[in-house]
Amino acid sequence: MCEKRIAIYGKGGIGKSTTVANLSAALSNEGLKVMVIGCDPKADTTRTLYGMRIPTIINTIKENRNPELEDIVFKGYNGILCTESGGPEPGVGCAGRGVIVAMKQLQKLNAFNEDIDVRFYDVLGDVVCGGFSVPLRKDYADEVYIVSSGEYMSLYAANNISRGIKKLKGQLGGIILNKRNVNNEEEIVNAFAEKIGTKVVGVVERSDLIQDAELDAKTVVEKYPDSDETSIYKKLGKSLIENSDYTIPEPIDDEEFEEFFKLYSKN
Repeated sequence: MCEKRIAIYGKGGIGKSTTVANLSAALSNEGLKVMVIGCDPKADTTRTLYGMRIPTIINTIKENRNPELEDIVFKGYNGILCTESGGPEPGVGCAGRGVIVAMKQLQKLNAFNEDIDVRFYDVLGDVVCGGFSVPLRKDYADEVYIVSSGEYMSLYAANNISRGIKKLKGQLGGIILNKRNVNNEEEIVNAFAEKIGTKVVGVVERSDLIQDAELDAKTVVEKYPDSDETSIYKKLGKSLIENSDYTIPEPIDDEEFEEFFKLYSKN
């Protein structure tokens, strides 16, 4: 198969890292070679794949200006390649700048020449800072998925992300619903997806089992391979691999979004 280069965006704290890690684990169990690039200053995307936090590219460069590839890319669960961009201390510097520096370093060390089937980018928040749009602007990723719940701020962020995708002429593959069990959640997210010209590609149910696995620094796919949760991630991974229906989204303006959310939240 041709390499799939997938960027996962979404509001901070919505479950992007959990989604990326479990998707990666599920796809690796299907025999695919997977690489995960964490583009979040928290540097927590790969923790459940490697079993602990790995050194970030930014911190490694501070200590060694000429690192080797093995200093910044680590093999995690089932051979998944893991790397984290990292970023500055909170309140100091631009977090997006860390992504820019990290991508240049990975390119310099030919990390993108590895024999990979699926490459995931876990990207923080709204596409506001230029650094966080790097996976799209620099053609590192070919397709984008947005993780969202049915909560107001999560969908508001998804709409803003859609603006960035449209401006950069990115290809949106759909929305991954990570449920928070709010009223009319599936209905409102499906309606929002349709409104911006895309679709919901998968639904992840809220689960204590996923959080239990994360306490052990593992994915639910690794710790509970026979669980319903693992089946959900396997199904979602299959959907992403087989998906060929991409669109440039048509985000709605803030006033229309307010009216939309009020209408569906009252139903």
